[in-house]
Amino acid sequence: MNTDIWKQGLTNRVPDKALPYCCSLWEEEPFHLAVTRSRSSKLGDFRYRADLAVQKITINHDLNIYQFLITYIHEVAHHRVFSKYGSAKKPHGQEWKKTFRQLMMPVLNDSVFPRDILIPLRLHMANPKASTGADYFLMKELKKYDSKETIDGAALLGDLKIGSRFELRRRVFEKLETRRTRVLCKELSSGKRYLISSHAEVVAG
Repeated sequence: MNTDIWKQGLTNRVPDKALPYCCSLWEEEPFHLAVTRSRSSKLGDFRYRADLAVQKITINHDLNIYQFLITYIHEVAHHRVFSKYGSAKKPHGQEWKKTFRQLMMPVLNDSVFPRDILIPLRLHMANPKASTGADYFLMKELKKYDSKETIDGAALLGDLKIGSRFELRRRVFEKLETRRTRVLCKELSSGKRYLISSHAEVVAG
């Protein structure tokens, strides 16, 4: 695949200013990129396979351009670490954190990201988590740029009032009590109680 075809595949999926850089990451160490259906459990994925000469990265199709860019570089960092160390290092260990920070630096500015995202993103990158979904404040700012189809009815669990009802994975719950980073919720059909991450994206009732 040549650079022009690769660039076409990323056009309108990442900010215009970041497009040349994203292509350069691929040129330095090529990989297959698949834009997939939405997956509730993850935004993107990379699994190193020693039997493949060219590795594969997948990213959900419905991410806004800023979330797509962060996820893209997140997965490229996995690709770089695994191609260098194989499975000898933890997936989100210090090697990955360092690589992710290094790869994000060229785009960590206000010519690529709006300032409302850039401020919590810089804080996030000081010690990046396994997913941006685990960073409540960053997720709140990123969600502002989701398409109307994506945001209709969607909310972060932490933003709902106590007593609110919501849907998560086709199950209906009631929010009972906030406990640090998790929320105690009751499933209405069974009466069972569950602790759910306050960062979880739910459909408000």
